[in-house]
Amino acid sequence: MTSPDPAAASKPWGGVFQEGTDQRVERFSESVSYDRRLYAHDIRGSIAHAEMLAAVGVLTDDEMNQIIAGLTAIGWEIQAGRFEFSQTLEDVHMNIERALTDRIGDVGRKLHTGRSRNDQVSTDFRLWVRDAIDELSGLLRGLQRAFVGRADADAGVILPGYTHLQRAQPVLATHYWLAYAEKLERDRQRLADCRRRVNLLPLGTAALAGTTIPIDRQMVAAKLGFDGLVANSLDSSSDRDFAIEFVSCLAQIAVHLSGWAEEWILWATTEFNFIKLPQAFCTGSSIMPQKINPDVLELTRGKSARVIGALQSLLVLTKGLPLAYNRDLQEDKERVFDATDTVRACLELAAPLVTGAELKRDAIAARLDHGYLDATTLMEHLIHRGVPQRTAHGLIGRLVGVAMEQGVRLADLPVEAFRDAHPDLDESVYQVLGVENAIRAFRSEGSTHPDQVAQQVALWRARLSNDEATGV
Repeated sequence: MTSPDPAAASKPWGGVFQEGTDQRVERFSESVSYDRRLYAHDIRGSIAHAEMLAAVGVLTDDEMNQIIAGLTAIGWEIQAGRFEFSQTLEDVHMNIERALTDRIGDVGRKLHTGRSRNDQVSTDFRLWVRDAIDELSGLLRGLQRAFVGRADADAGVILPGYTHLQRAQPVLATHYWLAYAEKLERDRQRLADCRRRVNLLPLGTAALAGTTIPIDRQMVAAKLGFDGLVANSLDSSSDRDFAIEFVSCLAQIAVHLSGWAEEWILWATTEFNFIKLPQAFCTGSSIMPQKINPDVLELTRGKSARVIGALQSLLVLTKGLPLAYNRDLQEDKERVFDATDTVRACLELAAPLVTGAELKRDAIAARLDHGYLDATTLMEHLIHRGVPQRTAHGLIGRLVGVAMEQGVRLADLPVEAFRDAHPDLDESVYQVLGVENAIRAFRSEGSTHPDQVAQQVALWRARLSNDEATGV
């Protein structure tokens, strides 16, 4: 009979092996270099598991206390940077378990009763994602607060609104800021909805079929704050939907941040000259001394590619996997970790950048009458007189053409020009022409009329205050 290799026997799965693992394989297959960031969640999950094992009689109270004390001490060592992780032990889970066994002996070997690394990893990962969702939701709320917080300082400022990057209609600056608050609110809602599916306990489904040990999964779920259980052990072992959905939410956040960054990059150009960015969030040029470059915004725009790439990577990773667990799934965590780190970093800089930026009011106002932003309001003025929309659209289009030929504003045309276009156009047109009049002419809910915007600001302030008070 061949004697087993000591290196193979040292593995948690090494009993059947006669040969040790090639060191190149160990380097290739290890995950502890990045999954060590799950250590606190692994310890928390293991403590809850130990408490449950004691409650069902698998562990004595003394054994449970030894395990909890050992795990707690290991957690403190890792947090303090004094714990030595071993690549040979593959992942954070086996590193912690080996350290526990080294401390308390065979009692530590009992901890893994009734579970597999498959459901253990999934549990730790879900706990980590849940914490990340809560943190990112708070950062999104902070960015919403920054946008809403500009309402008073920018009250009354009118901006040109764009479609197709062409001037379209006037909007209040505060209305603009609230548009981003709405986008970020949808991001928070998506995260909250994702959290419901993340927050189900897989622990206790073991490798793929369950366990014969009389465990109490409901007890563990309650201790770890899960809302319920993953119902099917095969699904539990293979499922990474929660990770894909989470990164999908992150990709949407990144897309929103990228769109905002692109807009402000344009606004900060000499050609637009709408906004002055805080210099603390800009950098200079190594050769051109006059340059103030919006690097934070450019990197925010660029880093969205990493997050979108992480989502694509996860989808490709899981697209052809059969039930149940496959080692391919080890590749999920780096994608999730990187996407989370990237979005977190962008959000941490976005809020102070929004707070510190200044609108260039004089420059904006000097060109606000360019682009015939009041043309649609004039068209709707004619509709109020009973003219069909398509007819009114054509009439006002021709009037804009006349004004363009003369190089003047619509408001500069004589009343005769309006009467010639249509008999229902008279001196009353001047009550809706000009950006200020156009802004006041809006009536629909959700519009940029000052009263509508003021109501929305009040609602947003109340909502954010309530969210902060309740910890949502």
